[in-house]
Amino acid sequence: MKFLGNLLWLLFGGLATALEYFVSSILLFVTIVGIPFGLQTLKLGVLALWPFGSQVRSVAQPTGCLTTIMNIIWILIGGIWISLTHIGFGILLAITIVGIPFAKQHFKMAGLALTPFGKEVV
Repeated sequence: MKFLGNLLWLLFGGLATALEYFVSSILLFVTIVGIPFGLQTLKLGVLALWPFGSQVRSVAQPTGCLTTIMNIIWILIGGIWISLTHIGFGILLAITIVGIPFAKQHFKMAGLALTPFGKEVV
């Protein structure tokens, strides 16, 4: 069932979303300052490519505030808009019964898009 969900996801916009994240990653990797943010968009692209069966988990980080600072910078430079886009698509898809599984995937991606630092996709 996960395979079918992922296949439908790819056909109806998942592939385009993943490609957008991968292109953004490449553009961010060009600058040294953008490398950490490029890694996070790469993480989002992987989740956008195959969301059914994937989980987002918090990673145990050493003490310090670097993850928090990076998440705040991420939110300020565009993470909030990425997250709101996924929430909007999730709400639209949740209107129909057939779209509910896809809405759940967008809500999962919205959480990761808001604060990607300190999380991993498994």
